[in-house]
Amino acid sequence: MTKFSDLNLDPLVLKAIVEAGYETPTPIQEGAIPPALEGKDVLGIAQTGTGKTASFVLPMITRLGRGRARARMPRSLVLAPTRELAAQVAENFDTYAKHTKLTKALLIGGVSFGEQDKLIDRGVDVLIATPGRLLDHFERGKLLLTGVQIMVVDEADRMLDMGFIPDIERIFQLTPFTRQTLFFSATMAPEIERITKTFLHSPVKIEVARQATTSETIEQRLIELAPTRKDQTAKQKRELLRAIIAAEGDACTNAILFCNRKTEVDILAKSLKAHGLDAAPIHGDLEQSQRMKTLDGFRDGSLRFLVASDVAARGLDIPAVSHVFNFDLPSHAEDYVHRIGRTGRAGRKGVAISICTPSDQKYLDAIEALVKRPIPRGAIPEGFELSEAAQRPARKDDERPGRGGAKAKPRDEKRERVIKPHGQQAAMEPLPTVAPILVAEPAVEAPAPRPQRRERREDRPEVRTEEVRETRREDHREPRREEPREPRREEAREPRRDDRPENRNEPRRDHRRHGRDDRDTPVVGMGDHVPDFLMRGLARVETPHDD
Repeated sequence: MTKFSDLNLDPLVLKAIVEAGYETPTPIQEGAIPPALEGKDVLGIAQTGTGKTASFVLPMITRLGRGRARARMPRSLVLAPTRELAAQVAENFDTYAKHTKLTKALLIGGVSFGEQDKLIDRGVDVLIATPGRLLDHFERGKLLLTGVQIMVVDEADRMLDMGFIPDIERIFQLTPFTRQTLFFSATMAPEIERITKTFLHSPVKIEVARQATTSETIEQRLIELAPTRKDQTAKQKRELLRAIIAAEGDACTNAILFCNRKTEVDILAKSLKAHGLDAAPIHGDLEQSQRMKTLDGFRDGSLRFLVASDVAARGLDIPAVSHVFNFDLPSHAEDYVHRIGRTGRAGRKGVAISICTPSDQKYLDAIEALVKRPIPRGAIPEGFELSEAAQRPARKDDERPGRGGAKAKPRDEKRERVIKPHGQQAAMEPLPTVAPILVAEPAVEAPAPRPQRRERREDRPEVRTEEVRETRREDHREPRREEPREPRREEAREPRRDDRPENRNEPRRDHRRHGRDDRDTPVVGMGDHVPDFLMRGLARVETPHDD
């Protein structure tokens, strides 16, 4: 039988392994550690709970034992799909590297950028990160990946499900071509296979179990429920779940309960707590500090039931989980394998119970096709009966008191009560429906009169332009002197237009055409607002006394 001492690991690493209580490596560790120590690329395929984390942490610590980290240039990089899995890798590194001088930094969301920047600036040997936060630091100019010697991608199939594949490809392009790559996954989807062919160089493939297989140490059961009302399916499933937990008794020391939606996680945790069961939720919308606090409580035994979304389905190493309950069957068949893999770890026995309704039949068919065998059916706990509340129609929001539903008083009744005269008895007959409702309505202001349309020129009363100009000229011109003007000048002047007989069809005369150049003749045709200086003659200046 192979032992860790036979794998050429660093003595300081072997000392930490012994202190952690391990002697014999798992099949994936036995197959992946030797080629990783030789610097070869490794493609590891194994079901969850087989010790994949130690398969890359142990050879990484051994290879990084010589060398020194530089500021903002980590020597190795570990990518994990979730914050919890990244934090777990960091804990494993602390456990196995405690006798070395290697440094690490954990880059995950929900933590201040400033604290992470300080660690990067000092220089770290191992950088453990989620793809999003890693690229955030790189784009801010706080990180360089040109010094990465070893790159690890953990839970690659989960990366695919969460949409991280484009980020993974970009990160690969930012690292040196000569890096060593360790790639681990529980399943091998076509997209993941394409990435391995693109970025791994002649990898050593380690496959210790058939893809998408469940552990033989896990007892699986499927309990089918036919809801009596479709709108009360969730409530009836919660009652059945509590009955199953009660039937398991003391054998259920702790359990993880999986739901498909974050809202259902909160509802189920609140329901269990209301019925005296110690439960707490964990999903992606919670603060990172609260998520870590909940996980720590579940690990140390102070929390019995952990209600989770698929954020806790991958990679979390909590060895002593006795039960896993699938409150909802997962929509992706691969997630079933990862969910039930949270129990029955490290050779322990575990129980996985799933609740199935007729609407989940397509998910059940996909799961059984993936694992290549039917899930054993279990019986509903003896004596289980649905409560009366779970068989009544679900109360809608508009039927609740105070929300304008059935218990709210109609608007017409309120209006009739308002218009009753003062002192009227309650027994008085209600007003007829056809009677006019004499409710004082606020006075409606009359619309403001529209401004009168500006008169067009053709609508205005006819005013002769010459008369206006003559009037303005008389008003602004200096008073005329009383001396008589020359007779010849008076005779030479043509009569003004207002002295002529009116004949609108008569064409206007042009004085210039007839050889006249009388500069005192008023200018005609320049509008009503001609300045006074333009109305005066320019050719001759009259003197007071002209001999």
